[in-house]
Amino acid sequence: MTFFDVVVVGAGQAGLAMSHALTLRGVDHLVLERGEIGGAWRTSRWDSLKLLTPNWANGLPGVPYCGPDPDGFMPVAKFADTLAYYAASMSAPVRTHTRVERVHKTEDGFAIRTSDGEIRCRALVLATGACARPQVPSVALDVPASVQHTTPSRYRRPTDLPPGEVLVVGASASGVQLAREIQGSGRPVTLSVGAHTRLPRTYRGRDIEWWLEETGMMDVGLEEIDDLERARRTPSPQLIGGTHPVDLNALQAVGIEIVGRLAGIRCDKAQFSGGLAQVCASADLKMGRFLTAVDELACIQDGEPLAPADRPEPTCLPASPTLEKHLGGGGIRSIVWATGYRPDFSYLDLPVFDRRRHLIHRAGVCCVPGLYVLGLPFLRRRRSPQISGVGPDSEAVSQHLANFLSGQKDIAA
Repeated sequence: MTFFDVVVVGAGQAGLAMSHALTLRGVDHLVLERGEIGGAWRTSRWDSLKLLTPNWANGLPGVPYCGPDPDGFMPVAKFADTLAYYAASMSAPVRTHTRVERVHKTEDGFAIRTSDGEIRCRALVLATGACARPQVPSVALDVPASVQHTTPSRYRRPTDLPPGEVLVVGASASGVQLAREIQGSGRPVTLSVGAHTRLPRTYRGRDIEWWLEETGMMDVGLEEIDDLERARRTPSPQLIGGTHPVDLNALQAVGIEIVGRLAGIRCDKAQFSGGLAQVCASADLKMGRFLTAVDELACIQDGEPLAPADRPEPTCLPASPTLEKHLGGGGIRSIVWATGYRPDFSYLDLPVFDRRRHLIHRAGVCCVPGLYVLGLPFLRRRRSPQISGVGPDSEAVSQHLANFLSGQKDIAA
């Protein structure tokens, strides 16, 4: 058994950012990673995926992006290489291929049972992020055996799917990207659309990420949000790591059929909600409000002139949206569940969950003293789950953690 002041679980961008912050504070720590450094970016992403944020927005603590293509979009495998190089450059104390199996409280901290023996620590940081497990709806249990189904974390390329029509369930970032890729392989695609966030890739000549920064949207904090749980459930925007659009109009233009939310499966038929118009109108309205805020900011911008406003057209809907489709046989042969992800804290044997099994924390500080979390949606501000958010969050959380180790009481989160 070994003992450390701090153990960090996860060696992705959040875990390495915390390691960087702890190293600067001189805190003894160990980072545990179940695979290779940044391994989830290699093993749980499809082959063609690129980061949704431009390169200039993806710097890590102490290492801003300084490459030749700041406006480009990095393939996820290259980003995994970047994480490995980052860890090596700061000699991060990472122990790879070590799976955490159980954590329980001790008198002086935590006991961590791993695949490589027991480790003890005074404080524990959970940095495995919000996308540890795909979130598949219970309706998947009703899919006929003849229909193959998968998730974005298992899908790699269109040839993984059988010939024939594909149903993609979910129209956030993963769903719209996969629908477009699969349609391009010659397979007919139906996209089941629920609540979604619509944003253009560029507006008035600038990447939308630039506008999110300029308007201050990315730094909106917890105290500015009325309904925090709702904010944490906000779908990822319909964007791709590139310049071409993947909103519902663009997808329909290449032959993808859009239908409403998947309401159920009965008698080998997928049944879709009739609320497609309402969810699209809501997404268009919210996009319009944000672009209005951009236009107001553009009026007072100094420096280089901006391009004229080029708002996307409202979402075009089919005259009579399909309400049901056959599964198997001559109908849908495969389903991709692009229905989101959830964290995996199943190894915690601690009283830290609410009735819905959500981890209880305030700005990354959990209800059990000495336990911390990073990389979750709206942990401290809107940018928290993004690569650009792990630096500020790890700095704030590491300050709280250092105070805890020094024995300070009544520390504010």
